[in-house]
Amino acid sequence: MSAAKKDRWYFGWNIVAVSSLLTLLTVGLRMGIGPFFLPIAEDLGFSRSMLAGIIAIGMLFYGIGMPFVGQMVNSWGTRNVLLLGAVMILAAILWAVVATGPVSFLLSFGILLSLGLSFISPVTFTPIISRWFTRQRGAALFFLSTGSMAGIALATPLMGMAIPQYGWRSTLVGYAVLLLLITVPLAILVMREQAPDGTDTLPSAENSGRKSTAAKQPPIALCVGDAIRSRPFWQVVLGLFACGYSMNLLGAHAVPMLVDHGYDSVVASFGIGLIGFAAIFSTIVLGRLSDRMPRRNLLALIYFIRGLGFFGLLMVSTHVQLYTVAIIGGIVWAGSIALSSAILADIYGVRLVGILYGWTYLGHQVGGMISSWLGGWAYETFGTHWIAFGSTGVLLFIAGWVSLQLPLPGRYTVRARAA
Repeated sequence: MSAAKKDRWYFGWNIVAVSSLLTLLTVGLRMGIGPFFLPIAEDLGFSRSMLAGIIAIGMLFYGIGMPFVGQMVNSWGTRNVLLLGAVMILAAILWAVVATGPVSFLLSFGILLSLGLSFISPVTFTPIISRWFTRQRGAALFFLSTGSMAGIALATPLMGMAIPQYGWRSTLVGYAVLLLLITVPLAILVMREQAPDGTDTLPSAENSGRKSTAAKQPPIALCVGDAIRSRPFWQVVLGLFACGYSMNLLGAHAVPMLVDHGYDSVVASFGIGLIGFAAIFSTIVLGRLSDRMPRRNLLALIYFIRGLGFFGLLMVSTHVQLYTVAIIGGIVWAGSIALSSAILADIYGVRLVGILYGWTYLGHQVGGMISSWLGGWAYETFGTHWIAFGSTGVLLFIAGWVSLQLPLPGRYTVRARAA
């Protein structure tokens, strides 16, 4: 009976569940900047472009932290990285709520908070999940994405309702305390670095006849430099650049954009939150598909439809149109990060996936930095959101085309340098 029970439940899914919850909290805070944007700007006397610049620098430091986090996870372990990140986030928020000038707010909210959030991010969880899963790696990483989507779905509207009642400072502090209380016990109790032999490739699974998109692992001699010099690495970087460009523009400027177009702030927050809500359910289907069809095709489709969604957000004029575009866009909003990390593991192996994912995610945050700044500057300069949101749609179309050029598993050989 114990053997049957073991076959029914694999401990790796506990790690996925906890990783998704913690990602929900941190991505919810990072992507929930929209409801904070106007209250902070008005309270501290910042212009839109100044606050957008602070957020943009924060996005860059979030990305800069990623390669170091990937290396630290390999050296220190997932648990220790999570605990350090929780302490950094709490310290940053306590500093931010007493900051009065742009420099102190930049150092606290922009830089320290972003670095802390990078310690509790998909880059932290991707290596441990990749080690625990082989046959269902795509599905497991997609389920991790549900945390990001749930963060958008829950945090954006909840913060949009809490800020008018309690103020942005109390809302931030309450969120930080909640994050600390949840992260510490779960990191200690659940995170186990050593996966069992065979991971999730059980005998019953091996004989089930299901096809897997996972590739044969590259030789152990492969190093980070070999991967960085290869073409697929930069194809993934470009796609994640477009992903970050779109996600951070949405997080920072979609709510203000909709308010400028005549929507109430609560309705605007709910509409953006609906994107994440729809994505929670779509990730279950997309995750299963990612282990049964070419991941590059699914990734390209996600980028193409997401690009259409950004043009749709610019043109909506009624509540029904807003909610319809949000739901359709939400169906493909998740998955680009999960698929990118799974593709990296397929091509370069799980041994390097954490470090490589950290470096490719830096491209994600460079895109986020540019769009976060552009969203504020372009509106103040030209009085329109079409520049920022329109360029996002075009960039996503390009990312979709580039993703279609990625190699299939087992069809690309990375050349290692001679010793």
